[in-house]
Amino acid sequence: MIKLESLTKVFGHKPVVDSASAEFEKGKVTSIIGPNGAGKSTLLSMASRLINKDQGKVFIDSVSLEEWDTKELAKRLAVLRQANSITMRFTVREMVSFGRFPYSKGNLTAQDQEVIDQAIEYLDLTRIQHSYLDELSGGQRQLAFIAMVIAQDTDYVFLDEPLNNLDIKHSLQIMKNVRRLAHETNKAVVVVIHDINFASCYSDKIIALKQGKVVAQGSVEDVIQADTLERIYETPFNIIEQDGKRMCTYY
Repeated sequence: MIKLESLTKVFGHKPVVDSASAEFEKGKVTSIIGPNGAGKSTLLSMASRLINKDQGKVFIDSVSLEEWDTKELAKRLAVLRQANSITMRFTVREMVSFGRFPYSKGNLTAQDQEVIDQAIEYLDLTRIQHSYLDELSGGQRQLAFIAMVIAQDTDYVFLDEPLNNLDIKHSLQIMKNVRRLAHETNKAVVVVIHDINFASCYSDKIIALKQGKVVAQGSVEDVIQADTLERIYETPFNIIEQDGKRMCTYY
């Protein structure tokens, strides 16, 4: 489990994240929702040591984040950031192979190749594995990046807005595979996401931020409530239940 205790980050004189506490459990998808500027990506960056926190504590498997050796942390936690601009020309397979760097340091073994094969197959990328990233659609490229994270084979996976600028087909494909990844391999997958309905349909737990504070967290049933969402987003919501899932409409 990853545990966050009272994390705070201040830029200038403004607290972007304000005393936020949360837990990320193995075998579950946790979605972090909230309006723009709520501190979602900043929270994830502090939890993964990509940026320094000003206050608070992070524990990974009961060990303080500061105590983790960087090389060992890369074998326990994988992060896919929001912006993934690649200037060099790589194939899908080459990109996925970077996920093995914490283990191989660039000298891929037969075992590394097997893990790469499994990650490519997991996201159904076998047919295009030798295609160059710049030849693919945005959705296909994003799947390749997620396959790279899967190849890193960590207990904890952080995905920062993986659905940005994707169509419904690829967004569905990614969220279905995110859920499979958590449930079938017992990984804790944490997703920063704007689409409330995707969060509702594919998450086990939801954490809602507003102005840097955690204002709601719990199961889908606990958080996806009209009054809760109206408080977070300051707009009226209507909740529809269909086939055991909660869907939101807003007006």
